[in-house]
Order: sequence, then C-alpha cells, then structure tokens
Amino acid sequence: MTFNCWKFKNWKSKGYSVCAIALLSFTAGSLITARFAHIDHAKADSNRVFELRIYHTVPGKLPALESRFRDIYSKLLAKHDLQVVGYWVPEGAADWENTFVYLVAHSSREEAKKNWDAMLADPEVQEAIKSEEANKLVEKIDRAYMRSTDFSPMK
Repeated sequence: MTFNCWKFKNWKSKGYSVCAIALLSFTAGSLITARFAHIDHAKADSNRVFELRIYHTVPGKLPALESRFRDIYSKLLAKHDLQVVGYWVPEGAADWENTFVYLVAHSSREEAKKNWDAMLADPEVQEAIKSEEANKLVEKIDRAYMRSTDFSPMK
C-alpha cells in the first residue's frame, strides 16, 4: 500500500484521506499532550485534615481577641503555612457569647505539627504571646482535628 494521496493528484477522492490522517494525527497529539499536562496535578489527598480551634475568651475581651487575630495572628499563621479557612464569632447563643472560632486546613497531621512547631518557635509569635499574658484574653482553647467524609463538599 502506498500513500499516493500525499501527492494530491486526485484531490476529490484522496482529499478525504488527507483530512482523516490530519484529524487522526491531531487527536493523537492532543491526547498525548493532555496526558503529559496532567502529570503534575495533585490527586485529592486523603490525609488532609481540618483543625477546629475554639477560643473561650475572658468576658468582655472578645473584641480585643478579634483585633489581635486581624492585626497580628492572621499574618503569622499565613507566614507559617497555616491555611485559615475562616474565622467566626457565634451569634444569638448566650452560651457562646465569649467565643472565637476558626478553622485551619492542613495537608496532613504531620504537616500541621511541623507548621505549628515552626510558628511557636518564631520570635514574633513568642513576643505576641508574652504581650498577651499581661492582658489575659483567653480562658481556654479547645481544638479538634477532623477529616472530611467521603460525601463532604469540602475535602
């Protein structure tokens, strides 16, 4: 079998062959390119965890704690790769009126420990903690690590 269609002598009958070969080549090249382009994409990490942190403040000190997180701690958390999903202050529940809540996403428990250890060793963080000791804002901190369920929209 020869590929005389490349000579384009009889374009009407062999033009379709050229188009078919070009289409096949384009498709094969696209599939190969798509395959290599996705090599670096990360798969969903089943080790990903979320850390729920609940700060119970000294009565009347919630606004001061919010200010410290807004002005100081949020920047320090980001500096140490602690990815805060969000900060919340509960409303409409008397039992929660002196409560500050935030959620941190971690790629794994090991990564969480590494990042928290680095943050706590940071002189800026130690200075912020010392300055807070003189004006106590927090009575107690509750925290829990959580994993997403297989049906959770956030993974």
